[in-house]
Amino acid sequence: MVPVQYYFILSALLFFIGVYGFVSRRNLIAMLISVELILNAVEINFAAFNRLLFPGQLEGFFMSLFGIGVAAAETAVAIAIIINVYRNFNSDNVDSIQNMKR
Repeated sequence: MVPVQYYFILSALLFFIGVYGFVSRRNLIAMLISVELILNAVEINFAAFNRLLFPGQLEGFFMSLFGIGVAAAETAVAIAIIINVYRNFNSDNVDSIQNMKR
C-alpha cells in the first residue's frame, strides 16, 4: 500500500508545475494545460485527505469526481474561447488579446 505522504508530494509537485507553467507561458493552450494540472493536484488532495482522515467513507472521492466534471466543463468553454480568439487574431498568444482593449 502506498503511503499517503507520497500522494501529497505528487500533488504539491503537480501544483507548482502548474503554477510555473501558467506564469511563464504566453500560449493560451499551454496556460489551459497548466490550469488543468493545478485542478488535478486539488483532486489528488481531496482523495488523499479522505483516505487519511476518513478511511471508511467516500466523500473526498465524490468531491474529486465532481471536480473532474467541473474541470471538463471548464476545459470545453476555455477551448471554445481560444478557438474564437484564434479565428479573430490568427494567434493563440496572450499578447494578441491585448488588441481587444480599445
